[in-house]
Amino acid sequence: MTKQIPKVATTSVDPLQDKILEMRNVIPEAFAENKIDWNKLRETLGEYVDMGTEKYGLNWAGKSNAFKAIRVPATGTLVPQESESVNWDTTDNLFIEGDNLEVLKLLQRHYRNKIKMVYIDPPYNTGKDFIYKDNFTENTSDYYERTGQSKGGIKLSSNMESNGRYHSDWLTMMYPRLFLAKNLLKDDGVIFVSIDDNEVANLKILMDEIFGEENLLSQVVRIAKTTSFRGNFFAPRKDYLLCYSKNISELKNFSDEVDESQYKKVEINGNRIGEKYRDDIAFYLSTLETRPNQRYFIECPDGSLVVPPGNTFPPEKPKEGDGVWRWNKDSFESKKDFIVFKNTKSSPLIDKNGNKANWNIYTKSYLNDKIIDGNLPSDVLTGFLNRGGTSELGDLEIPFDFSKPYKLIKYLLKIIKTEDDDIVLDFFAGSGTTAHAVMDLNAEENANRKFICVQIPEETDVKSEAYKAGYKNIAEISRERIRRAGKKLLEDKADINNPRASAFDSGFKSFKLSQSNYRQWSVVTDKDDEQKLKRNLKLFAEKPLVDNYEERSVVYEILTKEGFDINSKVEEKTVKNMEVWVVSGLEKRMFITFAKTLTELNLKDLNISESDIVVCLDSALDDTIKVNLMRNYNVKSI
Repeated sequence: MTKQIPKVATTSVDPLQDKILEMRNVIPEAFAENKIDWNKLRETLGEYVDMGTEKYGLNWAGKSNAFKAIRVPATGTLVPQESESVNWDTTDNLFIEGDNLEVLKLLQRHYRNKIKMVYIDPPYNTGKDFIYKDNFTENTSDYYERTGQSKGGIKLSSNMESNGRYHSDWLTMMYPRLFLAKNLLKDDGVIFVSIDDNEVANLKILMDEIFGEENLLSQVVRIAKTTSFRGNFFAPRKDYLLCYSKNISELKNFSDEVDESQYKKVEINGNRIGEKYRDDIAFYLSTLETRPNQRYFIECPDGSLVVPPGNTFPPEKPKEGDGVWRWNKDSFESKKDFIVFKNTKSSPLIDKNGNKANWNIYTKSYLNDKIIDGNLPSDVLTGFLNRGGTSELGDLEIPFDFSKPYKLIKYLLKIIKTEDDDIVLDFFAGSGTTAHAVMDLNAEENANRKFICVQIPEETDVKSEAYKAGYKNIAEISRERIRRAGKKLLEDKADINNPRASAFDSGFKSFKLSQSNYRQWSVVTDKDDEQKLKRNLKLFAEKPLVDNYEERSVVYEILTKEGFDINSKVEEKTVKNMEVWVVSGLEKRMFITFAKTLTELNLKDLNISESDIVVCLDSALDDTIKVNLMRNYNVKSI
């Protein structure tokens, strides 16, 4: 019997199975008969877990469905929309219209461990917003009929507060999406999730479970409004940003911009003469822990000795509550040039007799050092009000409510130190705020960050200004916002004397999630006759693709599911009367042909290297050619 040529992937990867394989490589002794032996795993890790014992965690009705959602592979495909795109041939930015759960699965094979930052602003669970309704038991045809993807829309359901699964449905929606997003993050990647009071407590526990409590960076408060007339007991003016790292040990410190206006003094002595500095940073802080090597006498200009407030005096060992200096004694001696003494009547310091000292001590902070190191960003953000987002969209003449200000996301991009070639993902793209932020920062720095934005085509309200303006769904608004923002940034940055000033990527490739080009198997039950089964098998063998398929769409489905970059260069060529699609990735190429017959001579004409992949119709090969091709080429069939 002739050995079969391997088939191309027809679905996305199984993220959980990938994790199991990774674990098997690290802890093979925890597996028996190709399955995890949980007792052996616990023994290997030196831990015993009594499953009958109560433990801390978050459980809800439907959590098992969230895990099912992760396991169900994506069968859909991304259909290119060149007419909706800007600079298709040169851009590296992506906009994808469709259900983000399906899209996140399709991104797994290539983009896993490659995303630097994820920002999402998911639907707040207010009882009025819409949420995604995932069904994990229906077949593919039912799914597309229900979701309406074949008709260009997505059916959504309101999650009313009267629903007994009000919180559960929202958590079930969020869990698989956050799980898949974590897989996509680089080891030094960061995720920010905007959320309000309704779900912030549940979301934090959920993200603790997925990302690990140790990777929580902050629960940032954002002041959203300066005034508010809603609420019964307090007027709500804030929301939150939950911030987690993929692996905190791989993460560099965040840094905020430096306010140079605070550095008004100029050094007149020493080797830093001429540099700007400030000296209002107290050398003593009452908030520091008591440390014996940081409580010692310092001699002031008049010869007096001072120490932070407390009940002990050096060389006596300090007690709890005694103040300490910022540095230990050795650091103080080596960095005396940074010390400033100020004569004052309000010093918190005491002399050797316990009386109030006449001096206070500060440290100098040089501007040049701060520019390099930056300031730690605050966990309370005050400069990014909701009305900023409204104003930004107004400038672009885009009618849309409740958009976050793009300057908020731009600020996040800055403080985590994103740089050239970093990829930023937003899978609740809304009006395209994240894409706008990435382009604006790139234009400002002549940089080359890339964005991937995903937005479900949620229909706009027929009474809304957006609908009246011609936008039938939010995905249309998002694409148009990206177009207008890119164009405006190009106009603002245009400089006839500096062509590079407008060299940033202001385009995007647009794709739409659609049904697979691969023919879907019709289930044959016991009641069906054998002839029907044979007809199905014959149909799949002879026509593995749907009727009236478009070759370009099939090519993009193959490259996505085979793990190529969606931004790979795709060309249609004719090589000695054979039509072939060439997909050029960073390390390898893929040649795809839909020829009815294929010979080894055809492949020789393509100059295929050992790393290249050839994809063809299985029906185009006879048994003899299959043997020769498998011996000489990396061939896969459809």
